[in-house]
Amino acid sequence: MKAVVYEGPRQVSVKDVPDAKIERPTDVLVRITSANICGSDLHMYEGRTDFETGRWFGHENLGQVVEVGAGVDKVQVGDWVVLPFNVSCGHCKNCERQLTNYCLTAQPEPNMAGAAYGFADMGPYAGGQADLLRVPWGDFNCLRLGEDAEQRQTDYVMLADIFPTGYHATEMAGVQPGDQTVIYGAGPV
Repeated sequence: MKAVVYEGPRQVSVKDVPDAKIERPTDVLVRITSANICGSDLHMYEGRTDFETGRWFGHENLGQVVEVGAGVDKVQVGDWVVLPFNVSCGHCKNCERQLTNYCLTAQPEPNMAGAAYGFADMGPYAGGQADLLRVPWGDFNCLRLGEDAEQRQTDYVMLADIFPTGYHATEMAGVQPGDQTVIYGAGPV
């Protein structure tokens, strides 16, 4: 399969990489059809993180399920799904408290919490700027979309990170309808 591979600061290329595959019974394999490039990807692209050479980018992904592991109950082959930024198990104490960005199971480094697709210091997970993506804990990490998903995928892919991040920021800031608000920064978030 092809993927966008990091070769060093300001150097990426589209290369052949090993095919994503089902590794555990709870995995789902998704054919990626839409992926955003996040502003956070620029930190890695520009070399300001310890993103490893040879890894591929992509934490804002959407696509169609092409295979499911034997332990997957809800997601089915053919479903259109959006894949939130964080990789989470859905059953650790942090996930049960809805703190999925600090999942204790998905991050293999014991002194860290939280995991994501194709992101520095957030686990070993491949990114989705690729033909295929392995989704661990597929029933928990795949958000199934409606019948119009194929036609509206450029809208729905925003649910992977950009829209919920911006929404969460307004919730944390206590923004109410009618408030006068100034936003500093750039981009959709």
